[in-house]
Amino acid sequence: MKTRAKKLLQEVQHHLHIELLPFWTTHGPDPEYGGFLTYFDKQGNPTGETIKTLLCQARMIYAYASAHRAGYGDRQFLDMAREGAQFLAKKFWDNDYEGWYWTCERDGTPCNSSKLTYGGAFVTYAFTEYQMASAEPEALETALEGYELLQTRAADNCYGGYYEFLERDWSKKPPGKYGGDRKSFDVHMHVMEAFANLYEATGEAFFRDKTRELIDLIVTRILHREFGTGIAQFSLDWTPVRQILFTEVWGADRASEDPEGRPLDNTSYGHNIEFAWLLHHALDTLGLDVAPYAPILKKIFDHTLQYGVDRQRGGLYCEGPHDGPARERNKEFWQQAEAMVGFLDAYRLFDDKRYLDAYENIHRFVMDHMIDHEVGEWRPLLDEYNTPVWDYMAHGWKINYHTVRSMIQCETRLKRIAG
Repeated sequence: MKTRAKKLLQEVQHHLHIELLPFWTTHGPDPEYGGFLTYFDKQGNPTGETIKTLLCQARMIYAYASAHRAGYGDRQFLDMAREGAQFLAKKFWDNDYEGWYWTCERDGTPCNSSKLTYGGAFVTYAFTEYQMASAEPEALETALEGYELLQTRAADNCYGGYYEFLERDWSKKPPGKYGGDRKSFDVHMHVMEAFANLYEATGEAFFRDKTRELIDLIVTRILHREFGTGIAQFSLDWTPVRQILFTEVWGADRASEDPEGRPLDNTSYGHNIEFAWLLHHALDTLGLDVAPYAPILKKIFDHTLQYGVDRQRGGLYCEGPHDGPARERNKEFWQQAEAMVGFLDAYRLFDDKRYLDAYENIHRFVMDHMIDHEVGEWRPLLDEYNTPVWDYMAHGWKINYHTVRSMIQCETRLKRIAG
């Protein structure tokens, strides 16, 4: 296994250090206005689109800060993170109602002034990572400000968890496609991620307790009781509902063929395995015993392995029923990135060769089909036959967060496996 891991590690390191990080060294930072540009075509050239989303600005701060924390780029990546943090704090902050605008023009003029919990969580996640990279107290202040806003403006004190779609003044948006009557697995998973980072940055027991509280909510309310898989969307009282596409989206979300939304019996392999490794990381960060959660993690890993992995052509399908073969068999970049980290964690936790085989399956698919090695980044979406459906390198929702984070995390884990 050590020899096998070393060969896989060499490919990850080559891609990370020779292709991926160099791409994001020369792409991203906006030299004219600050912050980051995020629209690049299949050759890596700017498309001319310059809208800046809160999500991508925050995620890129995280990516550059995490690269610095991993020991890469001397201080270059830290400087990029700092420039992004200064732009976000200055331009995205709403002085009248507090919180961060959802989108801005290139120069920072607000476009969409909505307040989305997803964006606020990633501000806290990004600024805690940046604080741990830079030791700048202002960064922690911004992260704590984000936490306080979630608690005072977005927390649901009746049913638990957080409201997700809010107007500029923090009132709930209308129901249906505007999201005011919905909660989701995706958002609460990333709030958990942000809280774990907040505990790591502060060491405050209060944030440890809040993270554990959110973990318990996800495990008891969001995961399917029988199969352990994630249910995508809920009403405010945590009744499962069919997953619909919202007016304000992230991740280049694709509409369902059914106007009522995706089937209720549907789960995302990428979100499931991403949650599994983020949960494992949170438990480790909090200093909690993984044993009580091991059955939960194993259910997710086994379900993803059984139904999500394409054993014939490689890669991870998008989604399918909780108990049955994949329904949407396209292969999206971020799901591959999260599955690679997740299956390495599964192998380390359970010492089961099947998980390392699954990692190598997706590793091979990514290296041979998803990455454009000449450009240095990942293609966004391939079909089940590994033919590109979309071919741009970056846009309003696809940047370096999933790809850079995955390669850094895989490098760390493969080093441990290789001894």
